[in-house]
Amino acid sequence: MKLGVILESKDPEMVWNALRFGVAARQQGHAVHVFLMGAGVEIATVGNARYDVADQLAKFEAAGGTVLACGTCLKNRQLTSTAACPAGTVTDCVDLVVWADKTVTF
Repeated sequence: MKLGVILESKDPEMVWNALRFGVAARQQGHAVHVFLMGAGVEIATVGNARYDVADQLAKFEAAGGTVLACGTCLKNRQLTSTAACPAGTVTDCVDLVVWADKTVTF
């Protein structure tokens, strides 16, 4: 199955759970693409000892999941894209929804 994940939160627990979902889905053989929108583009700055977001992101990428961040949302927050979270467009988000068999939001 093709799963699209739209992540709009910077709440550490929610981000951590979204990435855990992606890792579990990849481990079951599903294709997973994550699109970061709004506060979700701040993924690199969230996390703590209890919710190790960086670790889950690394596991997700190692499992073959892909991440795109809304370029406009990055710009609005004066952030830049990274190799782990390259900038995309809202059209990429639409493409994700069209591509996916199921889409979930966090």
